[in-house]
Amino acid sequence: QVQLVESGGALVQAGGSLRLSCVGSQIRPRSFGVGWHRQAPGKQREFVAHISSGGNILYADPVKGRFTISRDNAKDTVSLQMNSLEPDDTAVYYCNAGGAKTNTGYKEGNYWGQGTQVTVSS
Repeated sequence: QVQLVESGGALVQAGGSLRLSCVGSQIRPRSFGVGWHRQAPGKQREFVAHISSGGNILYADPVKGRFTISRDNAKDTVSLQMNSLEPDDTAVYYCNAGGAKTNTGYKEGNYWGQGTQVTVSS
């Protein structure tokens, strides 16, 4: 079962912007910490950003200063604003709920979406 649904992925030129959204289909994101992860072709999935249910935010170093994660509890939506996109940002972006920052890094949650494709052309 798909618990989360992502949208907003597209083809964009380098330097452009996109806004991804994550809504719940089987769960309510407002009740969870929600993270964005991405997987580029031939690479392992990697953490991008996380926002806790209380609003605490964490970013991966490659996206700091370019990406902004936010949540709208009234709409039960978590968004990822991506600015100054680079070709290395090309990946399938996944929404994940239930994860949390740990002492050693980040632990993914159990709830996932099917992903949305972001392609950045040079």
